[in-house]
Amino acid sequence: MGPHPAVAAIRLAVRRVLHDVLNEQTAIDGIPAPATAQGRATGERPGRPEAPHSPGAPLTGTPSEQHRPLVLVACSGGADSMALASALAFEARKLGVRAGGVTIDHGLQDGSESRAAEVVSRLTGLGLDPVESVAVTVGRDGGPEAAARDARYAALDAVAERSGAAAVLLGHTRDDQAETVLLGLARGSGIRSLSGMAAVSGAAGRYRRPFLQLDRQTARKACLVQHLPVWDDPHNADPSYTRSRLRHEGLPALEKSLGKGVVEALARTARLSRDDADALDAWAANAEEAARDDAGQLECAKLYALPPAVRSRVLRRSAIAAGSPAGSLFARHIEEIDRLITGWRGQGAINLPGRVEAQRQGGRLVIRQG
Repeated sequence: MGPHPAVAAIRLAVRRVLHDVLNEQTAIDGIPAPATAQGRATGERPGRPEAPHSPGAPLTGTPSEQHRPLVLVACSGGADSMALASALAFEARKLGVRAGGVTIDHGLQDGSESRAAEVVSRLTGLGLDPVESVAVTVGRDGGPEAAARDARYAALDAVAERSGAAAVLLGHTRDDQAETVLLGLARGSGIRSLSGMAAVSGAAGRYRRPFLQLDRQTARKACLVQHLPVWDDPHNADPSYTRSRLRHEGLPALEKSLGKGVVEALARTARLSRDDADALDAWAANAEEAARDDAGQLECAKLYALPPAVRSRVLRRSAIAAGSPAGSLFARHIEEIDRLITGWRGQGAINLPGRVEAQRQGGRLVIRQG
């Protein structure tokens, strides 16, 4: 008798990601897949797992062990990330991948330090190694949700760099994807925002999201049947947070009015939008190169000839390259720059975030630090 369908689903999702990681390592390093992964194809039984790593000690091992990629799971202790951690622990042993975990203590609730220590204990109990807890200080820029997210990813980046992790798994589900698309719609964002979260993102494809095709209930059911304790973050039910209101009020109202399948449809919209956005971004990269003169300046006539969707991407790319922070560069900024191309009447320089200026000079668009 096989595993429960929910457990089988989460394991399959993680297995696919681990195979991708192994294949990428082989392509980069030219190192064959670990013997345990090869044995899986030939029917050989994998060897015994290695002794656990002592907390705080440097990662050591035989040369063959050092070539085995390390994959981390970011775990809050919630159902989604605990299900992900359990699947990683199971599949990593079969494929000869080193599996570890990290939990981030945002320090936003009383007792957060003890909860982080409990998550470390649970991950260690699953057989993950190394496992660590990282405390962060959450700022205020962009609101509480954005500030917490920025602090979390900065900490995860630091852990991945320090440990040499090949990938960090995140537990975002199809429901999270649907919420992200709706939030983008509410902001009036472009197609890139509507494309939601990518299955692979971050520096060198560091972040992987195996559960984007699975719903939240599948992850919770997998925890239930495996008797995995989970922690429900009270912030996820706090109506003062936009995503929480959307999750508990907005989406249920949409499904009541439009019928079941809204979440699946929104997730599908994200996939289709991402394909379109990727194509437009590639077009814009080529168009930007073609629009520059021998001195590297953007020619306004060539920019004017581009379709608006491509031109706006060229302008955004150029502004970011000049030092304007991507997170602070909004549609209104790009529209103001665009008017230097399409509505030129002798207007002055446009001030952009990051002390960047955009101005038209002699038929050229100049974007640089002010």
